Amino acid sequence: MSDRPAIDPAWGLATTALQAHLQPDAATGAIQPGIAMSVNHLFTPGEAAFSAQGVDDLAQLPYLYARWGNPTVRQLEQRLAALEGAEDALATATGVAAVAAVCFGLLRAGDHVLLSDVCYAGAQELVRTLLPDFGVAVSAVNLSDLEAVRAAMRPATRLVHAETPCNPLLRLTDLRALADIAHAQGALLSVDSTLATPVFSRPLDHGADLVLHSLTKFINGHGDALGGAVIGPRALIARLRARAGVYLGATLSAHNAWLILRGIDTLDVRLRRAAESAGQIARFLQQHPAVRAVTWPGLPDHPQHALAQRQMPGFGAVLTFQVHAPGPQVAQRLARHLRVAHYAFSLGHQRSLVVWLGTDEMLTSSYPLQGAALADYRRFAGDGVFRLSVGLEDPADLIADLDQALRASDDLPPHPNHTDDPAP
Repeated sequence: MSDRPAIDPAWGLATTALQAHLQPDAATGAIQPGIAMSVNHLFTPGEAAFSAQGVDDLAQLPYLYARWGNPTVRQLEQRLAALEGAEDALATATGVAAVAAVCFGLLRAGDHVLLSDVCYAGAQELVRTLLPDFGVAVSAVNLSDLEAVRAAMRPATRLVHAETPCNPLLRLTDLRALADIAHAQGALLSVDSTLATPVFSRPLDHGADLVLHSLTKFINGHGDALGGAVIGPRALIARLRARAGVYLGATLSAHNAWLILRGIDTLDVRLRRAAESAGQIARFLQQHPAVRAVTWPGLPDHPQHALAQRQMPGFGAVLTFQVHAPGPQVAQRLARHLRVAHYAFSLGHQRSLVVWLGTDEMLTSSYPLQGAALADYRRFAGDGVFRLSVGLEDPADLIADLDQALRASDDLPPHPNHTDDPAP
């Protein structure tokens, strides 16, 4: 077999997604990565430590036990690091587990963390609910307001956690400016880049210290595997692996790692196709008589369109829209009448997913906002938004489907599967 490089810095992202750290089977020549499902691995006594204590980087140990390391999971970590232009990555069982790894791996009692006041609900609730119980102070602030960020920083601030675009508002954060503020205080900047993916944003290139992903979403892209990741400098990832990777027990399964590796193969082409479709749909919805407002970073009327153009080479495959009629009523209509898109939670699927996120429900469950922060939330979301994660269907079919569902009659009983609960 040929002497293939693990990675070539000259490769484009699409090639990196397919080829980085690809390891064809030495015995069979199989190109597609196999799955190492074994929990246990043979070793020679004395060749490996039996404890994480005193080991600088567990990734350098021989494979011993699957909670510490697995060959399939390791290949996924190496691929993810290559995509983000990073030294290393830690894969976790879910995206929330990746947030937990950062929080419980880096923060101590007496520390302070600054959190985006609107971000993935699982991260928001974990940080606000659990960290104070362990003596970590938490402040939530609109990270797009740099003066508010400066005012919220403290001598004890050790971590600033951002998400851009943030879910569900699609509000952006100026990563370079935020990194400068965090680093001036001696804090680290972690960025959840799930909605953008490495195709449309590489936060480390803009000064972030760590980038997080819910691999469940666009990176896997097929709606069939949970996963998460933290990506960054080798020393920081080794620290997280030794603490959170060993002691929190949120280990990614080999089978899910294999599924996510399969998804990464087509990441670039999927995201570019879906984002192109999202643009067409956003412009169609702007003209629809049932629609009051559309938010997508690629639209010129997005409040931060200039920042999107400067910071993102593309604008992503998620958009939101508000309607003139009561949102729950229209949600019933969409749940009943959609024939191509699906009324369902989550995002990043190969199939288009749409769901109603009522503002009152979101404020009750995830975002206890008041004053100016609440006004800014409503500036993007009004009384609620429909979040549309655009998939790989023909955009003309999606447009026709949305049009007929939005125009459908409301004189039918409620759809039995519809719920107004906030999105997970």
